[in-house]
Amino acid sequence: MGKLFAVVVVVIAIASAVPIVMHTWAPPVDISTHGHAIDEQLKDTMVEAGISFLGAQLVLAFFVWQVAGRKDGPIKTFPGGARVMVIAAILLVGTEILALGVLGQKAWADVYFTPAKPDALQVQAQAGQFAFYFRYPGVDGKFGALHPDKIDEGNSNFFGLDPEHDMDSRDDVVTGELAIPVNREVHLLMHAKDVGHSFYVRELRIQQDFVPGLDLSVHFTATQTGRYEIVCTQLCGLGHYNMRAYLSVLSPDDFDKWMKEKAAQ
Repeated sequence: MGKLFAVVVVVIAIASAVPIVMHTWAPPVDISTHGHAIDEQLKDTMVEAGISFLGAQLVLAFFVWQVAGRKDGPIKTFPGGARVMVIAAILLVGTEILALGVLGQKAWADVYFTPAKPDALQVQAQAGQFAFYFRYPGVDGKFGALHPDKIDEGNSNFFGLDPEHDMDSRDDVVTGELAIPVNREVHLLMHAKDVGHSFYVRELRIQQDFVPGLDLSVHFTATQTGRYEIVCTQLCGLGHYNMRAYLSVLSPDDFDKWMKEKAAQ
């Protein structure tokens, strides 16, 4: 039975690698300027982790095969004992993590450590159980102040604006759909209204958590028009499964038309 188990381990390990090597499941289309770097990082991670996984399974199968059916006699131990094995494992895993960090630093830095351009389109994104809402500055280019005590979802005041006393908020555009112009950088300003949520658009290669009490941001440039799904990937309550919105990437003219229509509502 021991040798059979060793054979099964090898077969399963090789079979699990075949779909990845054959690219059975292609990634979704990339519509961002930074997506290619993220895809390269994922590919490097899969190659390194895959080789490590296969190597570990083959070593496991080898040792199982060696000791299978042994009736008597001493069992050979690893030179230096368990302590040397633990140290070797720590060094190997540490080297792997360090290598992945070095390879991926540019991909992540372009998204998270490089500031958005001054002329980037600023959009506020609010996540709350169980919906996303987005706010655009009006023609004055300024966001109105937020007043949590004035939030009234029954009257569609999702951000808690006070247009009666705050001039800047009177022309703000609030919508449940995120529309952006193609080939223009977008600076998304994010906050959570209640618990933790997440902003995930697979075609943008963007996944950023909303953290209660923190104002976070992410910037990106979409390169292809179309309509794409935004989903929450953080378990946020009973309605989590249905928490989604849509991203519409429009031509500059269509975006201007969309903004005018929303402002007139």
